[in-house]
Amino acid sequence: MSRTPFKAHLLLVDDDPSLLKLLGIRLTSEGFLVTTAKSGPEALKLLQKEAIDLVISDLKMDEMDGLALFNEIQKQHTGLPVIILTAHGSIPEAVSATQQGVFGFLTKPVDKDALYKAIQDALSLSSATSFDANWASDIVTRSPVMLRLLEQAKMVASSDVTVLINGASGTGKEVLAKALHKASLRSEKPFVAINCGALPEQLLESELFGHAKGAFTGAVSQRDGLFQTANGGTLFLDEIGDMPFALQVKLLRVLQERKVRPLGSNNDIPIDVRIISATHRDLQKAMSKNEFREDLYYRLNVVNLKIPSLNERSEDIPLLANHLLQISAQKHKPFVKSLSNDALRRLAGASWPGNVRQLVNVIEQCVALTSAPVISETLVEQALQEDSSVLTTFTEARNQFELNYLRKVLHITKGNVTHAARLAGRNRTEFYKLLARHDLEANDFKE
Repeated sequence: MSRTPFKAHLLLVDDDPSLLKLLGIRLTSEGFLVTTAKSGPEALKLLQKEAIDLVISDLKMDEMDGLALFNEIQKQHTGLPVIILTAHGSIPEAVSATQQGVFGFLTKPVDKDALYKAIQDALSLSSATSFDANWASDIVTRSPVMLRLLEQAKMVASSDVTVLINGASGTGKEVLAKALHKASLRSEKPFVAINCGALPEQLLESELFGHAKGAFTGAVSQRDGLFQTANGGTLFLDEIGDMPFALQVKLLRVLQERKVRPLGSNNDIPIDVRIISATHRDLQKAMSKNEFREDLYYRLNVVNLKIPSLNERSEDIPLLANHLLQISAQKHKPFVKSLSNDALRRLAGASWPGNVRQLVNVIEQCVALTSAPVISETLVEQALQEDSSVLTTFTEARNQFELNYLRKVLHITKGNVTHAARLAGRNRTEFYKLLARHDLEANDFKE
């Protein structure tokens, strides 16, 4: 078997411990990184925590069989390839499985060469192996949630489908849009961005569609709009949820007819533009209040990508902090080399209502104020206190405090719920409800 060009991470699922161990040993010896699960539900939990490239599952299992597991994987991790193994193989089962999208269906005892070929084929066709760091070089992450998002983005990048990116302010929606453009067939053409909530209605209309000479006071010459500027490439409509209602009708017409009519002109101009839009708003609520057109929503929301908040990818905070420090130091103070361990711990433990944008501000302030090559915890603390550009809501702050507190208590007690509840001043029933609210498992903290 030829080795894969990267150390692929496989998840093996089987309720037979001996077979699970044997297959794990074989695949580990072939150079794969292997994680095992004894049931479907356990596998789904691991997929939330680990960046998995391929799932190999037994078909006949208690609790959840292989096909039920596959269906859940497709809902939660679209595009992740799955190979199913069974001792009860039959042609109807295999046909049914492959029709549903299962990559491979092999019978036990599994032929070693057939299994290795199926793994190679699955990895070579999945987005994981073609993951090119170049197209997403501006996105720094090791978070399984973020890596899965990037895999989904890579899958849709090469098509011309319209993409709607959802995410809180400061999460990096434009950075993801640029990466999508970079990975697309339009990458050699322009990427043009505009914030739809930053301009008054008439100016936004002129910016998008252009205007003829004399179209309005001050229009002393003809001007192309951003649709024409982006022709052949990508137009990124940031904060689309803040676009004035009247302009939404005109945008819908452009998307339907693929033609744009400049202000004051009687002529339509054909355009070839891929649309990526983004918003921090809940567009479903906006539609219910008649603030956003339903027909436009469905035009824009062909593929939906949701960027997690920085608190949801907290494992990325030290990685991002060091990366941002290098960029800022190179620009302003080359003698600054690193953050102290205490400074990194303080950053990792902070709440980030402003997400990555807030982290950028904090790091830049630290670099600006330091006179030493190593950024101290004191300087980080000062920057965090002074960075009041974004204030979280009371509910968000309380939820984040609860999550951090519960993690700390479970870590101290090594996952002992009785001791943890006693430390928290709650009875076991209340404590279990708190854990469920924040999707925490005490077993994850046991040594």
